[in-house]
Amino acid sequence: MTLALYCPECGYYETERDTTGHRGDFYTSVSVGPVFGALLAFQFAAWLQIEATIQNSVVTIVEAGAHDGRLARDILTWLKKRRPALFARTEYCIVEPSARRRAWQMESLHDLTPRVHWFADLRSLGQSAAAGLRGIFFSNELLDALPVHRLGWDAKRRAWFEWGVTLVHEHFVWTRLEDYPPQRSADCLPGTIAWAALPALRDLPPGLLDVLPDGYTTEVCPAAADWWHEAASVLHRGKLLTLDYGLTTEEFFAPQRRNGTLRAYRNHQVSGDVLDCPGGQDLTAHVDFTAIQQAGVAAGLNTEALFSQARFLTAIAQDAWQAENDFGPWTPEHTRQFQTLTHPNHLGRAFQVLIQSRGDCSS
Repeated sequence: MTLALYCPECGYYETERDTTGHRGDFYTSVSVGPVFGALLAFQFAAWLQIEATIQNSVVTIVEAGAHDGRLARDILTWLKKRRPALFARTEYCIVEPSARRRAWQMESLHDLTPRVHWFADLRSLGQSAAAGLRGIFFSNELLDALPVHRLGWDAKRRAWFEWGVTLVHEHFVWTRLEDYPPQRSADCLPGTIAWAALPALRDLPPGLLDVLPDGYTTEVCPAAADWWHEAASVLHRGKLLTLDYGLTTEEFFAPQRRNGTLRAYRNHQVSGDVLDCPGGQDLTAHVDFTAIQQAGVAAGLNTEALFSQARFLTAIAQDAWQAENDFGPWTPEHTRQFQTLTHPNHLGRAFQVLIQSRGDCSS
């Protein structure tokens, strides 16, 4: 999954710039239109205004995984027009490991670059903010694209096993690796995941395992929890939030998910054949919000909310409607975009929002 998505020569996110929207492979909240960024900017401004006044200094917005920079542009454009004083005191940082995507972002943000700074990873971001980051750290559809481990249930042996990938007649196919917990005391096979890193599976109630069908498949993503913990450690004061496809740990175990949540997108068609056409289709798996919430708590964050994108954006919109002269006129096009972002048959139910904080910017 890492190679198929991020390989510098053939990875999906490296070779395809226009992957979203009508001409791409799938829709995102950003591709719906600028209302998504405007609503986020409205909320960010409310959170940051008090912090900017208290500190009388620069406040920071960090976006991780900014793709082509459109969301950053929508947020900054709204702040520049509607909150010019705050905009002048806001530093926008983008964490982006890909040099190619950084170039796309710089092109998109060329007239805003005095306010934007790029970092290749969380470590370099943390080093630049020696006293700790004060502000907002967010990601949108990032964690669902981090590489997962795919696990299956052997009902007879009452053990999980990991699915690996091998090559048969020039085609990638699944192959069974070792069982969990390991049947021996030695380390796991090279490339497999340690049993100690699977608390979600180790803590499942015995009653569930008794009825779990043979071959039931799910995914785990230690990379997401590790990333979230590191991001939380960078945050000295403010909020850490993500908007993404996801479930709680318990919700992964349901009859309709016996084949897991890992899937591919191409030409707006969803496919379960994630090994087909490597580098030519998007790969995604639902985020385990229980795992990343626990990672944030372990790093000292407080959990403020975990709810649907529809609920999150509707609450922001209600405040924006009450301040029409401040937010700007709400047009029929705004309404169309808002309905797509919040309707349960579109993006409103599939996406969840997790908000955690440390020394909260504001209530």
